[in-house]
Amino acid sequence: MKRLYVLKVGTTFPATAERLGDFDAWTMSALGNVDCETCVLDVEHGAPLPSATECAGVVVTGSHSMVTDELPWSIQLEKWIPSLLDAGTPFFGICYGHQLLARAAGGEVDFHPRGQEIGTVPVHLLPDCARDVLFRTLPQTFLAHVSHSQSVLCLPEEATRLAFSSFEPHHAFRVGECAWGVQFHPEYNTAIMRSYIKEDTADLESSGRDASGLLLAVKETPAAATTLRNFGRLVEDRLANKYIRRTGNAADNT
Repeated sequence: MKRLYVLKVGTTFPATAERLGDFDAWTMSALGNVDCETCVLDVEHGAPLPSATECAGVVVTGSHSMVTDELPWSIQLEKWIPSLLDAGTPFFGICYGHQLLARAAGGEVDFHPRGQEIGTVPVHLLPDCARDVLFRTLPQTFLAHVSHSQSVLCLPEEATRLAFSSFEPHHAFRVGECAWGVQFHPEYNTAIMRSYIKEDTADLESSGRDASGLLLAVKETPAAATTLRNFGRLVEDRLANKYIRRTGNAADNT
């Protein structure tokens, strides 16, 4: 039976993890109740990757690692992603996962020339979102939580750019019909975002940033979270449609 795989590719700050959980738990919570068997794989610590035929969908989490570090597990994952693209497997990359999707499809990733983007920021949709299954119900401008130093500097040639901020030109993109990358964090809530700002306070203030102002500006981001829930619904729908085509029976696949 196909599964929805959440690939854990990083671990948050120890104090944050103790109080609030980790990337995999946040992602699972943000996905909501998906009518599909779901499995977390800790790829960072050696969990083997499934074949594309075993995947109903794949979500790759954020990470404190950098894509350009080219760690062995990351290189393996990057080389695996094209098999999902070829198979038309639904894919959703968050932050690190977004950047890895871009590299796997021929884009360029490196440090953002303006440094770190962190906090709650307005993200703006582009016209192609009107026909995009994950973004078409979102408002033209919505708030999202962000925390990243590296970015997709150049999109893959065949990618469709979907969203941007005043800082980040590539906040969301799609490759083909069912592979998305989002630089923002749909799985963060306000407590997680504030924890990240507090953890980074010393570095922020040393670079002239106002950490207290960033903390005050943290707000809920329900529209951003919708993208991940929409992805879960997409996986459900594709599984249900395949079951109906295979059996001719419109009953639930239980």
